Amino acid sequence: RTFRSLHTYNFRLFFISQVISMSGTWMQSVAQGWLILQLTGHNGFYLGVSVALQYLPMLLLGSYGGLLVDRTSKRKVLYVTQSTAGLSALVLGLLVSTHHAQVWQVFVLSLALGVSNMFDVPARQAFIQEMVGRDLITNAVSLNSALMNSGRLIGPAISAGVIAAWGTAACFFVNAGSYVAVLIALLAMDGSKLTPIRRVTRAKGQVMLGLRYVKSNPVLRRPLIAVAIVGTFAFNFTVTLPLLVQRTFHDQRAGDYGILLSAMGLGAILGGLTVAHRSRPSLKLMSTLGVLFGLCMAGVALSPNQLVATILLVPTGAFSIAFVSTGNAMLQLNSTEEMRGRVMSLHATAFLGSTPIGAPIIGVICNLTNPRVGLGVGAGLTFLTGLMLVRQSRQP
Repeated sequence: RTFRSLHTYNFRLFFISQVISMSGTWMQSVAQGWLILQLTGHNGFYLGVSVALQYLPMLLLGSYGGLLVDRTSKRKVLYVTQSTAGLSALVLGLLVSTHHAQVWQVFVLSLALGVSNMFDVPARQAFIQEMVGRDLITNAVSLNSALMNSGRLIGPAISAGVIAAWGTAACFFVNAGSYVAVLIALLAMDGSKLTPIRRVTRAKGQVMLGLRYVKSNPVLRRPLIAVAIVGTFAFNFTVTLPLLVQRTFHDQRAGDYGILLSAMGLGAILGGLTVAHRSRPSLKLMSTLGVLFGLCMAGVALSPNQLVATILLVPTGAFSIAFVSTGNAMLQLNSTEEMRGRVMSLHATAFLGSTPIGAPIIGVICNLTNPRVGLGVGAGLTFLTGLMLVRQSRQP
């Protein structure tokens, strides 16, 4: 029951390739965070800016990315975006390996990756239904969330050894190569087995139409607002966790940062698989997960040592991904085919596009106080968001 969508040939290809790609992505995430801290003397603000630039295009133009996805073949969009992301990783690897890497170059490449993701994220999410059909969409979305975070488990664990042996450049090269697996999977898919989705013809006002569509529908609006709040202030772990390791626990080893991310990734896999098995997304479930996510995150902020923080990151990862997966499934199930790309782009904007706002804020808070406070702010707002959803789940 938990893995039934993997019986679909095309989704199985996609799933396997994404495990490889996401592992490479998280290897780059660890290496890039470590590189920024080395280049800037452990400055949390610059780390926040590098993360923010990766998601700034999603914040500013995410709806237009979703509209293009609604008008175009999702598969063709993915060919372009995956190739672009791989090229960006390759260039960064070359800069680091030749000792020419500077902070501004990392910023530019982060922005370039953000432009690619503006189209890639809604295309990947909307493409899932083409591969599995409507009946398996909740299961497939949850399994996809689990696989996205299997990379968080595998990637940091590998990156720790790779950085120690060959330096950060090797992580960027491995990530560049991992995109080849996705391109091969896309080429190998059976187009006749894809569920045809009606494309939107070009017309004026289509972006605003998508915004009005979500605003007028509380079943879509409520989870979207909740994801925006949590995405802005809680999902800044690529900022808070390396600072927690270096400044709070006084550990300068990249491997230990990788262990923290791997612990969170393990929990995320468990959370994604649990939602995949349950397959009954609701606002009530989302509210419960939000409260539990906030409580576990608060526990990480208050951890007396690195071991306790590592242990608590497992349930934190589980509840965080279960929260996001539930919201994602609710949006996909309750949106029409012709609006799905725009709805999922709004979800991506709420979840990922909010990072340019939240990451620098949390980075500054960590600089002015300490990483525990930065984590605590996210934990408190997540807990309050969960309580808000409890009240909304009782309303019509």
